[in-house]
Amino acid sequence: MSLKLTKKLLQQIKLFIQNKDEESIISLFEEEHHADIAELLDELKFDESIYIIKLLDSEKTSEVLMDLDEDIREKILENLSIKEIAEEIEELDTDDAADIIAELPEERQEKVISQIEDEEHKADIQELLTYAEDSAGSLMAKELIKVNENWKIPKCLKEMRIQASNVTRVHSIYVVDNNDVLKGRLSLKDLLIVSNKAHILDIYIPKVDSVNVNDNVEDVARIMQKYDLEAIPVIDNNQILLGRITIDDIVDVIKEEAEKDYQLAAGIVQDVEADDSIIELTKARLPWLFLGLIGGIGAAGIMGGFDDILKSHTILFYFTPLIAAMAGNIGVQSSAIIVQGLANDDVKGSINSRLIKEMLLATLNGFILALFLLVFIWIWKGDFLIALAISISLVIVIVVAGIIGTFIPLFLDKKGIDPAIATGPFITTSNDIFGILIYFMIAKMILGI
Repeated sequence: MSLKLTKKLLQQIKLFIQNKDEESIISLFEEEHHADIAELLDELKFDESIYIIKLLDSEKTSEVLMDLDEDIREKILENLSIKEIAEEIEELDTDDAADIIAELPEERQEKVISQIEDEEHKADIQELLTYAEDSAGSLMAKELIKVNENWKIPKCLKEMRIQASNVTRVHSIYVVDNNDVLKGRLSLKDLLIVSNKAHILDIYIPKVDSVNVNDNVEDVARIMQKYDLEAIPVIDNNQILLGRITIDDIVDVIKEEAEKDYQLAAGIVQDVEADDSIIELTKARLPWLFLGLIGGIGAAGIMGGFDDILKSHTILFYFTPLIAAMAGNIGVQSSAIIVQGLANDDVKGSINSRLIKEMLLATLNGFILALFLLVFIWIWKGDFLIALAISISLVIVIVVAGIIGTFIPLFLDKKGIDPAIATGPFITTSNDIFGILIYFMIAKMILGI
């Protein structure tokens, strides 16, 4: 039964710590999942968390460390000795171990690695640390089950048992040749029903999806999502099997990317959390707020250039917020759909076809909204020309905003820039300015001033 995080439980644990009742603490956490323990440690004071981490066995606390908030984990690692960190690393799969070591200062990284007793584990971690941060190599684990295509069934089973002792969960059985080149995968069902005299070469499945060690993690995530894979093998340029990436790591990638895109859409330029310092939060938010300020000044300047028409037709001023809001909303809607399509790899074809489609869609929406607005203003003010000027302006503003909202994320994506930036204040501010400019230019042309 999992721990249910309650105020009463926290008070009980704090009392155990205060009384140094180690047996009760060990007994309480003995059968609990590492994720539940991590959730609880996040709620305790730092010195209390350290006390529990040092008290529990490394086999359990190593997984707990991986589930902790990054800031809390960093502080805990700072308060653990080199030997204690190495003991935690020994219990982790290579991908998680490499992640932990990568968070340490460089001088501590070398010392921790030197304390790892398992030479093969040490070499695998050192290899993973050489790959670029956002590459498949940085995400893969070295632990896997692989069999040689030339083995007979009895030897295959024997070798699999040996390898399985180092693998937390067997997702797939990969088949390689004598040079470790990935040849395919092995069905467990085929392995169980085939004759002991058969060779793996006779029964393995040659078709297997794989990714290159230098592929971007987002591309890996798209492939695993598309083909509904729990794990995928990682190969180098010579097709040599290097490791595997499992679905739990991909879920983390998708989550991090979604959080980053959400923050970009909200106008936050760097990764921050609610409990970060005021200075860090200000640095993350201020750039786009400053852009909004500049945009507002620009919009005010544009309106100042049409002072004559505003004096003779004051009603135009009343609809300025509506025009700006519609331009911003349409732009955000268009860009959000494109960004989502790019993220899911659903955007196909040329930019021109996308722009034409968005222009037709915006035109239809614009005419429907403008017709309603035309009738409303005509009935309200009894001036058809004014109603027509504002309504036509609305149609054109909506079309332009839709085109801008479609073009900018596609253009950014082509240039290798995260298109999610186009769903935030950037697109809203630019469309506000263009919308107001178009609004007054159209009104001036129709009203003949």
